Amino acid sequence: MGLLDGLMGNATEVNAAELQDELAPILASQEQVQLAYRVVRDMFVFTNKRLLLIDKQGVTGKKVEYHSIPFKSITHFLVETSGRFDLDAELKVWISGQSEPLTRELKKGTDVVGIQRAIAELVLG
Repeated sequence: MGLLDGLMGNATEVNAAELQDELAPILASQEQVQLAYRVVRDMFVFTNKRLLLIDKQGVTGKKVEYHSIPFKSITHFLVETSGRFDLDAELKVWISGQSEPLTRELKKGTDVVGIQRAIAELVLG
């Protein structure tokens, strides 16, 4: 079901220990991957210090954008579940100093409750 979920755009949880080794070159010292979700090639990575949005671009996926949001910069956040007619869920994160939120669309079936819980635990302590 994992491959089918990925093709449909649903987030699947990624093994944090394996991802720790893969992301080691970009992680700060003492930074640990706590939780991660993959949506096709993109990922939401929660470390003990920040939310890291990884966007693999292009056909080969060799070009990668790493968007780091320190938890202390998140002023508030919103997770909207999908409905009967609106099949997509949505994540919005407001970052201090920015008037517009960072928005990511999540496909139906994504564990939005798990993502909400992870942000709450890491932002609120």
